[in-house]
Amino acid sequence: MSEEITGILEKVHQILEYGDICDHCLGRLFAKRSFGLTNVERGHALRVAHALAYNIPFAEYEAGNCWVCNDLFDQIPYWAEKAALAAEGIEYETFVIGTRVPPMMSESEEMLWSDLSLENPEPLKSEMNREVGKAVAAITGKRGDPKTPELTIVLNIADDCTELQIASIYFLGRYLKHVRGIPQTHWDCRACKGKGCEQCNFTGKQYPTSVEEEIAKVPVEIFKADAGILHGAGREDIDALCYGTGRPFVMEMSNPKVRTADLRELEEAINKSALPEVEVRLESWSNKKTVEMLKSHKGHKTYRILVSVDDSISLENIQNAVSKLNGAWIAQRTPNRVSHRRADLVRKRQVIGIQVLGVENGLYRLEVVGDSGLYIKELISGDEGRTSPSLSEILAAPAKVTELDVVQVDGL
Repeated sequence: MSEEITGILEKVHQILEYGDICDHCLGRLFAKRSFGLTNVERGHALRVAHALAYNIPFAEYEAGNCWVCNDLFDQIPYWAEKAALAAEGIEYETFVIGTRVPPMMSESEEMLWSDLSLENPEPLKSEMNREVGKAVAAITGKRGDPKTPELTIVLNIADDCTELQIASIYFLGRYLKHVRGIPQTHWDCRACKGKGCEQCNFTGKQYPTSVEEEIAKVPVEIFKADAGILHGAGREDIDALCYGTGRPFVMEMSNPKVRTADLRELEEAINKSALPEVEVRLESWSNKKTVEMLKSHKGHKTYRILVSVDDSISLENIQNAVSKLNGAWIAQRTPNRVSHRRADLVRKRQVIGIQVLGVENGLYRLEVVGDSGLYIKELISGDEGRTSPSLSEILAAPAKVTELDVVQVDGL
């Protein structure tokens, strides 16, 4: 025999001296040796080769329980049936099996790996995932997909149960907010932190509704989801409208039991429920990667605002002051109004364009195109000097936004 084969058989001999071990576990310890064999086939072959090399009657290998896995692999049909049953009632086409291995089993195999310096053994959970996965596919007719599974079924060996993780569903669109006074997302009541109290009428909410809740209400029912989570391209103030092209968003359906729906019918159903407060224009199905892109996207935003200033300042002076902000870089320290939830930093943002559109009831209508993250209210008021330059600073007179609307948000 060659030195390499002798070395392998010596390792097998040492492993067998630890105690009874099944062919699955013996084969796993040499998983990178040979191709086209299952671990149980590999383990059996190593056992036969060991019996021949050491002249041991093969009957002596017929022993008790495997000390590594406690004969877990004999239970593959049981776990496959259990997994398939757990997935009943859930719509999915692709799945993956995960295994939560009891600590004692993990410690046993890791001791062998360390003591014998074994190279590239396959962990118990990897084989369990694969073999149970094949059996579940045969039972259900569904396809195993470890990269993008719609359903993950975790086998909890110690507790003799399964745990399901259902991949979220995402859809992309733009929303318009037609009323003032509702936030983009749900806010817990400040007084009770969402638990429910007299101040919030025991709803646990700071505001009766939100854009998120209005959009999510119907899809949660359609997809039998646990919740709807709105991921927006930025956010408008509670007292702002959002119209024009609308704000890009991705809606995530968490733990959906149903995965298929017609996008146009979904849009119609959402609008029937959410109007007149909120309206959506759905564009496509989406994914988690799009959410990440949406959050990092730095598109320009266009606003229309009404500004109040001292009556003694002429329209010409307003136009001259506004022209000085056109194209200007603005240093903005975190505004007072959001300092309780944002880091206290100074950020540089550019005013891409700004112009006076006219006068309405003694107020000046302005249109502002700004960098993502430019605080518009503070661009006008100066926020007690925290934003510079500002319209108030240039005019040397107080100015403030009395109405703010978002009219365009650049998409991805």
